[in-house]
Amino acid sequence: MRTLCASTLIGELFVIGFAGLVAMKDPDLSMSTVWTVSGIAMFLCLVLCGMVTRPGGIALGWALQVALIASGFVLPTMFFLGAVFAALWWASVHYGRKIDEAKARFAAQADSTTPDAV
Repeated sequence: MRTLCASTLIGELFVIGFAGLVAMKDPDLSMSTVWTVSGIAMFLCLVLCGMVTRPGGIALGWALQVALIASGFVLPTMFFLGAVFAALWWASVHYGRKIDEAKARFAAQADSTTPDAV
């Protein structure tokens, strides 16, 4: 699960950075505001890569997805991109858990068939 979720978050980091570049062109937004918000979101993506398997990591990832979708109120394209990344996040969590369960099953099966060394 960690690999899939981290991959999604790294992709999201780049999208947030590019969205910050687009948001800079909005005359109603100051550059410092755009890069403060974008920088915090990008930093959260990096931190969450390491927190995915810890308690609360998945919930924080979902909060980031909601924030990304909400950023569509500033950049309308982000409604679409946020929804795409929320779907990717769901798939990463869902299928990542299935992969982890299968790995644990195979490891347990391999341990049970290994003869005990004396």
